[in-house]
Amino acid sequence: MTYCLRIADMAESERPRERLLSNGPKVLSTAELIAILLGTGQGPGKLSAVGLGQYILRELGKNERDPLAVLRDVTPAELMYIQGIGPAKATSILAAVELGKRTFQANPGDRTPIDSPAAAAAVLSQDLMWQVQERFAIILLDVKNKMLGRQIITIGTATETLAPPREIFREALRQGATRLIVAHNHPSGNVEPSREDIELTRQLLGGAQFLGIPLLDHIILGNGNHQSLREITTLWEEHPQGD
Repeated sequence: MTYCLRIADMAESERPRERLLSNGPKVLSTAELIAILLGTGQGPGKLSAVGLGQYILRELGKNERDPLAVLRDVTPAELMYIQGIGPAKATSILAAVELGKRTFQANPGDRTPIDSPAAAAAVLSQDLMWQVQERFAIILLDVKNKMLGRQIITIGTATETLAPPREIFREALRQGATRLIVAHNHPSGNVEPSREDIELTRQLLGGAQFLGIPLLDHIILGNGNHQSLREITTLWEEHPQGD
């Protein structure tokens, strides 16, 4: 596809809007999604909207940066510094980025059952997902897995936090929870559990058995992803929770 070509001159089956309507947004490249926001092109060499989208990503990705990571926190001035981007195009992009953040971080209703790792990650996304320091949190549940509350237990450095089991279970007992989920973030974005994560989970499972408050999962979040230790380890088989 020639990205100096106007979108109006492209075959209809190749136009981003038409492709989105026919096949859904997931089939579009990031540059094509940006093109829909831009509406028109220009910039260096009179690029099409898709070409300008590619150019924006290339500019944001300079110095070996991840352009999508830069776009997540980009400022109006940074966008308008790019040739071909004025206030109208910059605000369209910024509005879309913010809307995406709010949609992703929206919590389900407090009384919605937390019945999957994805549901737990959604509840804690705003508190954990994009934080530059490691945080440890708990979701407190009733017998039907409905949320009684959530709380940040500790905040650490960029690479380390502490999550004393005593503090975790004290809060569960104080609020009358009958089940709980624990979670923490990895600021690096790598959601694979460390040796320390495994050992802490083993300790918490033992404590949960003793207190009769089942620990349903330990979720790791980071950079838009999440990982369930219950799904990828045998810890729950070693320490059955009776849930």
